[in-house]
Amino acid sequence: MASATAPPGSRLPNPRLTGLGSGLFCAVAMFLLGCLDQLLFGASPAVYGVLFLPVCVLTALWVRVGDVLSAPVVLPIAFAVGLLPVTEGGGGLLGRLMGLVTGLATQAGWLYGGTLLAAVIVLVRRVRWVRGRQRRG
Repeated sequence: MASATAPPGSRLPNPRLTGLGSGLFCAVAMFLLGCLDQLLFGASPAVYGVLFLPVCVLTALWVRVGDVLSAPVVLPIAFAVGLLPVTEGGGGLLGRLMGLVTGLATQAGWLYGGTLLAAVIVLVRRVRWVRGRQRRG
């Protein structure tokens, strides 16, 4: 008898994160990717921006439906957290802060693009959830 479902080993992970969990996931992921970018590519802001896009998509897809609107809020915070190892800053805390502000200003396209991508995914998921509830109830 053939089964209509996929074999157990071939499924992709489908976690459901809370709003806080999605924030922690993307902040830790972006910090680790920023460190990886620093080690492998010498702190390339373009590489960091490209790596931000899949994190945006995964965060928007993995957050629970009830917390789905939190994904576009936590992504810019995670972008800034992950930008810390990528930015160049000397002279202590003020130098690092100035590097972070400069990095946020120069990489705003990646930040806005990833956040917009996540917002579109989130809105589509939310509309599908609301329509499904209306059909059932």
